Amino acid sequence: MDQRELMTLQQYLQEYGQQAEIFVQQLQLLENGRMEALAAIESLEDMLTAGEGTVLLQIGGGASVRARVEEPEKVLLAIGADVVVERSNKDAVEFLKERVMEMEASAKKVAETIDRLRGQMNEINKRIESGYQQAMASGEMQE
Repeated sequence: MDQRELMTLQQYLQEYGQQAEIFVQQLQLLENGRMEALAAIESLEDMLTAGEGTVLLQIGGGASVRARVEEPEKVLLAIGADVVVERSNKDAVEFLKERVMEMEASAKKVAETIDRLRGQMNEINKRIESGYQQAMASGEMQE
């Protein structure tokens, strides 16, 4: 294996590492979305049992206010592309459960892609190591 081939393999290794990092970030976003949807499901279900009581509403930045939910059986639900629809609480919960299942399926595919990339990176590492050993044995490499 010559020096040029070793450099090419190192470049592939670096590119695969960057791709893997992007997929890891995507996996984290999916997990965050899944946890957010599960929290919303729990809140919606709790609102039905609480009736028209007071709830703690997070408004961002670590701040919350006490709010009274006048119609806990009706929910405004963002369905994508800045579109918000009114749904029953039950329908909103079902929609969110489906969204969770979709995110879990996507996360599984992303995790499989990460595993595949890591496998390819391991193979490239082995080839690079083998190339260095061959070069050292033949005296081509200088320190």
